[in-house]
Amino acid sequence: MGHALSKPKEPVIFLMPDTALLKDHKPFFIPDDLGRIEYEAEVVVRICRLGKTIPERFAHRYYDSVTVGIDFTARERQQQARAEGKPWDLCKGFDGAAPIGEWIPKEQLRDLGHLPFHLDINGTTVQEGCTADMLFNIDEIIAYISRFWTLRTGDLLFTGCPAACGAVHENDHLEGFIGERKVLEFNCK
Repeated sequence: MGHALSKPKEPVIFLMPDTALLKDHKPFFIPDDLGRIEYEAEVVVRICRLGKTIPERFAHRYYDSVTVGIDFTARERQQQARAEGKPWDLCKGFDGAAPIGEWIPKEQLRDLGHLPFHLDINGTTVQEGCTADMLFNIDEIIAYISRFWTLRTGDLLFTGCPAACGAVHENDHLEGFIGERKVLEFNCK
């Protein structure tokens, strides 16, 4: 978002309603009235047990699977909300704003601390990341969030995106990968 790459004191947290979820390769309908919609590819973890005030050293016990998700953002609305000190709910939690891929049990992955992922649009890689480069790792995020909210089975945590966000357009074909395994695929309408 144009900031220096120094680690902030705390992660930025926002909530999305379940109506933001988009699953099963369903198309994403670009809203007409929200301005420029940008993709943000992220690793998503699925919470597998109830937890509150979870110590970081035990956080790995509270999620069982990972996937790639897109945190679609109405960028102009977000910039306006930031400037006015308002929450980001409207720019990130609109219907269909959170497509998620197929879940991979974490036992099937070698090292969640060094997990590469990427997003392709129309066959070209547009965003690449690795969990080793995250400002806050998965366990830190879980420990932080659980200080404020009880995590429940089935909750999903989007962990943040790498650089190179960009706009989506009608008829774009998006594919998300963990390593070389495709877990997410859908079209924009």
